[in-house]
Amino acid sequence: MKKFFQEIKADIKFKSAGPGQKLTESVGERAPKEKPTQPALRQARQGPTDEAQMAAAAALARLEQKQPRARGPTSQESIRNQVRKELRAEATVSGSTEAPGSNTVPEAKEEGSAHLAVPGVCFTCPLTGATLRKDQRDAHIKEAILSHFSTDPVAASIMKIHTFNKDRDRVKLGVDTIAKYLDNICLHPEEEKYRKIKLQNRVFQERINCLEGTHEFFEAIGFQKALLPVPDQEGPEEFYVLSEGVLAQPQSLQRHKEQLLVAEPVRATLARQRRLFRPSPMASQFELPRDFYNLTAEEIKREQRLRSEAVERLSVLRTKAMREREEQRELRKYTYTLLRVRLPDGCLLQGTFYARERVAALYAFVREALRNDWLPFDLLASGGQRLSEDESLAFNECGLVPSALLTFSWDAAVLEDIKAAGADPDSSILKPELLAAIEKLS
Repeated sequence: MKKFFQEIKADIKFKSAGPGQKLTESVGERAPKEKPTQPALRQARQGPTDEAQMAAAAALARLEQKQPRARGPTSQESIRNQVRKELRAEATVSGSTEAPGSNTVPEAKEEGSAHLAVPGVCFTCPLTGATLRKDQRDAHIKEAILSHFSTDPVAASIMKIHTFNKDRDRVKLGVDTIAKYLDNICLHPEEEKYRKIKLQNRVFQERINCLEGTHEFFEAIGFQKALLPVPDQEGPEEFYVLSEGVLAQPQSLQRHKEQLLVAEPVRATLARQRRLFRPSPMASQFELPRDFYNLTAEEIKREQRLRSEAVERLSVLRTKAMREREEQRELRKYTYTLLRVRLPDGCLLQGTFYARERVAALYAFVREALRNDWLPFDLLASGGQRLSEDESLAFNECGLVPSALLTFSWDAAVLEDIKAAGADPDSSILKPELLAAIEKLS
């Protein structure tokens, strides 16, 4: 047995000694093996032509329509494991988040990056037409309303009442009280008491004086401040008194009252930021700025708590309605969505929408860009799902948040007519002025 182990040890030492050599050959005579020369570097390939990109985009569109929707994990254990992984990842991210109150989303890119799909969420002022960032809109609208006093003080004061005061219930109570004052004057023009409003009156102080813009409104429609004596009181008090000239035209008071009652707050409208891109294989890739996520540190913590509760719920049988309600709650955390529509020629039409807007808004957006906007068409989501223009579903209810790629498809009857006329159904369908501003998607 001892001899057996000695033979094994000797064999191991022999194999580990390295390559051998002839006894007649000296060590210095061995020439090192030459390394095979590396082949010359190949020349860089040129990128695909525009025609090839268009053909590839059209092929991708056809494949997306045919591909069935991917199904997630079905077993409760696999779903539970996936949720645990997401929770651990979020816990790691939350440890390096910014101070509370700041927007913190790992996937969101900084504004100003050259690869952002859109610079940010922008708005349009309805009074000036200026394009504004989110942090500029309120200050700009207030400045525009104040500058409007020089041209139309009545309209400016009405806009100030409805826009500067955020408590809508308080605004409605104050507006209804002012309307009551004006109704009394119009119904009883001969009664002097209705033409005077005591500023220290409790109702006036609680309902009207606390609102911005109300004093400007009274003065704009013809009221003037005056100190008048009060019976059983030593000193005079301040009143609003309607001028005689306005009293002779009661229809003007009625008109101003109606304007005050039907007015709405001045709000900046969401700018679509319409852009047109050439065909690109990167059509479904979106680099979004922080504005599209709009999650503060507190909201991220709330989402983590909700996901933790979801782990416990996974172990309990739930109905389909319960699952759908939870999915909708997950989608409501997005305020905006960036949508792209791949057109028949492969070009991409892009716009920004509120996540709560209806699908009809997207149809109207696409129709505005078409050369023949009266022709019927369909919009298909991922997997070939048709989005009906008549449905009242919002984008977040369709899962089209915070971004999505859709496909333009001609109505079946229109497609037959195009083919019968010998035209190319994949040719450009956009207005010429849009094609002049086409960009390359980077």
